[in-house]
Amino acid sequence: MAEDGAGGAGGARGAGGAGGGAERTGGWGNYFLTLLDRLPLPVAVCRSDGEVLIANPAMANQWDEAPGRLNGRNLLDLFQPRDGAQLERLGEALRRGYRSRYLVRVCWRMGGDGAEREGELSIDPVGDAAPNRPALLVVLRVGDECPARPEWAEVSPVEERVLALAASGATTAAMGKALGLTVDGVNYHLTRLSRRWRVPNRTALVARAYVLGVLTPGVWPPAARR
Repeated sequence: MAEDGAGGAGGARGAGGAGGGAERTGGWGNYFLTLLDRLPLPVAVCRSDGEVLIANPAMANQWDEAPGRLNGRNLLDLFQPRDGAQLERLGEALRRGYRSRYLVRVCWRMGGDGAEREGELSIDPVGDAAPNRPALLVVLRVGDECPARPEWAEVSPVEERVLALAASGATTAAMGKALGLTVDGVNYHLTRLSRRWRVPNRTALVARAYVLGVLTPGVWPPAARR
């Protein structure tokens, strides 16, 4: 979240949540809360700093809480990011006013038995831009809902960096300098990946990396997703 946070309709009104906000915004606010209440996916609307404004029952159920009990808490208190770099990129994008979808791998402990779960937050900036930073629409994909990457699509840390540099348009020589590799070393990794993924050229290789989820969409400069 930027450095500078979704109860169902009933939960938001009954637990000190967004009921007042719905009244101020008129009828459409009530419709939004009702829709949020019925969504099976865990969803929250947060401030740009991660403070939860509204959380639906599916989100609150992750901690066996009433929806309104999440209001005012911070996403970073609820979820632990697997990759701090993903969070840094999101914060930088929000500071610059970029609008795109950002994915952050997270883990958290469930309510009740305290079992650790893993998943992915899909974060979309919504609402007005400057002077106020946008709100964040946050959707959680839990555990087995996250599509598993095929074994043949797994890449090494060096291959991740090669793909990210290729996606940025770097020349082979520039990639070698950044990675401490010779030109032949860079070509070795590019050729090996191209054969494994059965693509004819560098452009197709980069496209394949995004499709497989190796590179993070909506982020510049390009970066690995994990």
